[in-house]
Amino acid sequence: MPTVTYELPDGSVHEVDVPCGQSVMDGSVRNNLAGIVAECGGSCSCATCHVYVDAGLFDEVSDEERELLEFAEGVRPESRLSCQLIVGEGCGGVRVRVPDTNGL
Repeated sequence: MPTVTYELPDGSVHEVDVPCGQSVMDGSVRNNLAGIVAECGGSCSCATCHVYVDAGLFDEVSDEERELLEFAEGVRPESRLSCQLIVGEGCGGVRVRVPDTNGL
């Protein structure tokens, strides 16, 4: 099972085993990590699961995700919505940084 490392807004770091097929957002929510609010429950309609992640580990950004990111605070080139980041075998060791702008 791949391990995802979450860097939270408070500076804490958490390593979580996330089953393949689940999203980075699911891994955070199921482990009660602060910072990924996930108001829409993963339906790609709110951007409260905004994270920073290195490019190349996940599928390309969809048009729908890109449009939502336009309205998120603190967007950078490495911005993604964690509900759209589906964990696979090649994702082990991925590190996501959670901005402190996710509606908290």
